[in-house]
Amino acid sequence: MNSKERVRITLSFEEPDRVPVSADYVPEIKKKLGQRVGDEETDVGVIMGNDMVITSHGFATSYYLKKDSEYYGEWGCKWKYFRNPSGSYTEVIERPLEDEKKLESYKIPDPYDEKRYEPSRQIIEKYGRDYWIVGAIPCTMFEVSWGLRGLDKFMMDMVSNRDFAHALMDKVMEFPLVVGKKLIELGVDMLWTGDDVGMQTGMMISLALWREYFKPRYAKLYSEFKKLNPTIKIAYHSCGNCEAILDEMYEIGLDVINPIQAGAMNPGYIKKRYGKKLAIWGTLDEQRVLPFGTSNEVKAEVERLIKNCAGGGGFILAPAHNIQADTSIENILAFYEAAKEYGQYPMHL
Repeated sequence: MNSKERVRITLSFEEPDRVPVSADYVPEIKKKLGQRVGDEETDVGVIMGNDMVITSHGFATSYYLKKDSEYYGEWGCKWKYFRNPSGSYTEVIERPLEDEKKLESYKIPDPYDEKRYEPSRQIIEKYGRDYWIVGAIPCTMFEVSWGLRGLDKFMMDMVSNRDFAHALMDKVMEFPLVVGKKLIELGVDMLWTGDDVGMQTGMMISLALWREYFKPRYAKLYSEFKKLNPTIKIAYHSCGNCEAILDEMYEIGLDVINPIQAGAMNPGYIKKRYGKKLAIWGTLDEQRVLPFGTSNEVKAEVERLIKNCAGGGGFILAPAHNIQADTSIENILAFYEAAKEYGQYPMHL
């Protein structure tokens, strides 16, 4: 059984040969793993043991886009590298829509430009037969909108400047709508959408605001995607606790929830609560266990998650975020080793 079939079966809520595995890495970790495997031609994640290959588009591709200390991304934001003891991260330091009067003249990146899809074509051609291909358009609407405007300003806009907030989100929404359709036409197996709406303890915004701004737009996206390909799987990412919206996300067409941040949500409870409705992708604690635990603690946590979440399929094991620069290679290897050791079906749960 190859990786593509393995993921397809588990997302059909059946049990494949083993639990599918996925992980992504910040640049520092990707570089270390690349040096370890010594293969510049093959996707590092594939060599490590991933069952999925991701091809990304949109605002999130501006992270770490250039090695310059400061740079502009295609959305017009100015980014800057900030260093820390284990690596670096990038943040927006200038935003094109800090002045709301600039919205009318602001142009999103051209989603109809065929050149932007060439890397996706190459990935699908190289890996599409054997691996589950994920077309990622994270930071789908909310994070782009506040990225262009500023979080504090946009949060206030949604309450006191509603016409502007709706107009901005409508403009931003064109990009994922066009890109998602194009990726479906190219042959991806799943679309990965997402906007962080959760804090550690609950939602960042009220359900009333979520229903006004986000739900109808995601419903439109998902409807258009499934109209084009009724079998396409759709995933949604939100860090933090987004449990309050899961029923309604399923209602509008969601298939897979990512990442079930262990410090904010209970993976075992979510598995029991949604059963064969929503598949789970993620669950491994990236705040505490993976970066700061021992290798044995990582393996024990992987075993526990598989025991609680793998029965009946519907589970893709992954860290709850990109593996961060403060994570040891030993712990990453322990994650992959434990996934194979404990993830074999049939299992005695």
